[in-house]
Amino acid sequence: MENKSKGKAVERIYALLDERSFVEIGQAVTARSTDFQLDKVETPSDGVVTGYGLINGCPVYVYSQDAQVLGGSIGEMHARKIANLYDLAIKTGVPVIGMIDCAGIRLQESTDALHAFGMIYKKQAEASGVILQISAIFGNCGGGLSVFSTLTDFTLMEENGQLFVNAPNAIEGNRKEVLNSASAVFQSKEAGTVDFVGNETEVFEEIRKLTQIFPSNYKDQSKVIDCVDDLNRLCENISAGNGKEILIQIADQNEFVKLKKDYGNDMAIGFIRLNGETIGCIANKEERISAQGAKKAASFVKLCDAFGIGILTVTDTVGFVAEIEQEKELSQAIGTMTGAFVQATVPKVNVISKKAFGSAYVSMNSKSIGADFVYAWSDAKIGMMEADMAVKIMNPGANADVLKEKAKEYEELQSDVYTAARRGYVDTVIDPAETRKYVIGAFEMLYTKREMQIPKNILYFKEGGNLCRQQ
Repeated sequence: MENKSKGKAVERIYALLDERSFVEIGQAVTARSTDFQLDKVETPSDGVVTGYGLINGCPVYVYSQDAQVLGGSIGEMHARKIANLYDLAIKTGVPVIGMIDCAGIRLQESTDALHAFGMIYKKQAEASGVILQISAIFGNCGGGLSVFSTLTDFTLMEENGQLFVNAPNAIEGNRKEVLNSASAVFQSKEAGTVDFVGNETEVFEEIRKLTQIFPSNYKDQSKVIDCVDDLNRLCENISAGNGKEILIQIADQNEFVKLKKDYGNDMAIGFIRLNGETIGCIANKEERISAQGAKKAASFVKLCDAFGIGILTVTDTVGFVAEIEQEKELSQAIGTMTGAFVQATVPKVNVISKKAFGSAYVSMNSKSIGADFVYAWSDAKIGMMEADMAVKIMNPGANADVLKEKAKEYEELQSDVYTAARRGYVDTVIDPAETRKYVIGAFEMLYTKREMQIPKNILYFKEGGNLCRQQ
């Protein structure tokens, strides 16, 4: 369709959407404020192009900030346009994609601009868990604007973009040249706020992938597609891989959409399809779980649960990272992750691939915290801790030969996978090569799962000396 807006902002929209599908909304809107002679400044579209279009045939609402108009700064009318887009998206269950390139709040509009910020915060929070929200940062995203990106489901960043609350030079003891805390590298690797970093073309491609595999809204079932892969396909070399590699092998067409790859590297998260259905996946890549890995997993579980996406975990862990810096936040992070698994009501399947020891195993979607199905490879080890460590504690002062013999006995009695299976902690012991068909079968059986949490809208009152409750 014919659209009047020109420049980089609308060019980005054209590059993302299906050809000739974009329809602009609010092109005639300009700044309303006249303070500081704003009435004498040209403000086409008030610095943001808004509208709707298609991505691979799927409808989306989109806004793209224009840095050529007052630096793309957010004022009253600018914010109203974005808020209007959210109103339409929530009513229709359609995703919102924001392309951010902005100098921040418009100083000339003072409290009007502050109120405008709050309007968008409110709309994004209301849309959370209701419709898909994606932020793509192509220029500056600083100060209060940085909250925009963290209120959305996914944050993508062009490699030269800047994301910050305080600019690097405004932080005491720092300079941009020493540590550019606004850079894509810092925000993806150290802060963990960014899901994907790439050039502009790669960012657009990642948005397309997400809109194809992730539901448009919490009731959307349209992302389930026909599977052309063999449902009973064997994964012959799967036992040699780590968590991420296992997920790739079992996925339809071996496709894995990975998120936050630079943050919490002990844990891999992302999406695969199993028999055409979108599944959220979490897998240990290393044997010890870090605070960053646990935080990453926790937020991902909550996201999947909000949108009704089943969760698959691949467990291979012997414990938690033992470092002073980790100890500051590890307990809280593990607690948050454990709680997220417990509270999630979507289908939950766990595959114990190699080792599952101690409370780290319990927190990784074990049967005891609510997994619906737990499978374990035939050579997996499950227990309190590794045998050689356990016997040293149980037999202080014993020589090497005794410890070796005791370790063998401990492993047979306490760490053998069949010991856990006999107690019901593992549903089925499987051949690693058959992992794909077992997890597909599990999610097929759980497709109609309905689970309610303890209701919180209970009122208690006294009647005749008795405590009664009312729904």
